[in-house]
Amino acid sequence: MTEPRAADARPNTLRRTRAGKQSLARRYAAERRFRSYGLLAIGFALLSLALLLGSIIHRGLPAFIHHEVRLELHFDPVLLGIERATAPEAFAFADCEALLRASLQSFFPEARERRARRELFALLSAGAGFELCATLAAQPALLGSRGARSLPLSSDADRYFKGEVNAALPESERRLSDRQLAWLDALAAAGRIERRFAMRFFTGGDSREPELAGVLGALVGSFWTLLVTLLLSFPVGVAAAVYLEEFAPKGRLIDLVEVNINNLAAVPSIVFGLLGLAVFLNFFGLPRSVPLVGGMVLALMTLPTVIIASRSALLAVPPSIREAALGVGASPLQVVMHHVLPLALPGILTGAIIGMARALGETAPLLMIGMVAFIVDIPGGPLEPASALPVQVFLWADSPERAFEARTSAAILLLLTFLVAMNLTAVLLRSRFERRY
Repeated sequence: MTEPRAADARPNTLRRTRAGKQSLARRYAAERRFRSYGLLAIGFALLSLALLLGSIIHRGLPAFIHHEVRLELHFDPVLLGIERATAPEAFAFADCEALLRASLQSFFPEARERRARRELFALLSAGAGFELCATLAAQPALLGSRGARSLPLSSDADRYFKGEVNAALPESERRLSDRQLAWLDALAAAGRIERRFAMRFFTGGDSREPELAGVLGALVGSFWTLLVTLLLSFPVGVAAAVYLEEFAPKGRLIDLVEVNINNLAAVPSIVFGLLGLAVFLNFFGLPRSVPLVGGMVLALMTLPTVIIASRSALLAVPPSIREAALGVGASPLQVVMHHVLPLALPGILTGAIIGMARALGETAPLLMIGMVAFIVDIPGGPLEPASALPVQVFLWADSPERAFEARTSAAILLLLTFLVAMNLTAVLLRSRFERRY
């Protein structure tokens, strides 16, 4: 009876072995498919990111270049409508546009009728006259002299030299007439058109004219806003994290506080803007559109992130550090201040920088407190009206002028640069000061 059973068991063993090999092969194939799907997902994400960044860079690069026209000017006091012995402050009221019109008229004497002159003068930027008056105020000795000056072209003329205006289109479908195109070609043939780096984009404030608009006002406003945010959220957030992690007694009240902190980290940012509008503006009566209020609102939004990151950093410190410090006679406060907090500082700084990076890119809370106003002047402090970089992007993106499209993409590139720099700083700080236990 034994031998037939052994003979019957051998095929079953072979079948089980064959089935096991097939099952193992299927599992390996499933694992390879899963890895392939993961690689495809990563490749698709990288491709989408490359397309997005490539589109932004392609649209934003023209904003860093602008064209100017070099004109021969005679700073005639009679034409300017001022006297030779006038004070430099009076140059602000000089008729510098008449000077520019005379120079262009001498170069194109055929433009005599009113419409032709209007089209000719429209080739220059609306701020060229103000820029020339500012030069006269800074250099009064120019009065009565002759010389060549480079002045900005209008946004339409600038876009033409950048290849963004199709001259083959009918005249009714473009903003530049045939005469204006001919005049621009004549200026270029005479060597009067200069291509320069758009330093005005980094040194100027906002403007209704695209060729004069800059981001300096928004950058300074973002700086003051983030400074207020950091001064409020970092010490309060770290102190709250230290208390909750090291000193708070366990109970329902502390559990409720912890749950609310975690929930606040997921609240949409516009809710904090509504809170700032109701509390800081309507109740306390603080001024609108100032970095102080914007920083206070962003501090409320950033506070949960700083608390959670700080608690995680404190929790990562080994208990043996606390026990050793207590064993040599240190008080609980000395243990935290002299041993635990310095070891957790890299993680705390990382969380604070990430929170600041999130605050830098927020727009909705600032819109709710009125930082969407058109601000031309550069703010000199946290109590002066200002805008912020993401709000500036929003304003330019909503503008109907085609030239603001490049300005919008350039401002986005600048904002992304700051965000990447802040996140990279957080990673470097963590890798530089983090200790392994």
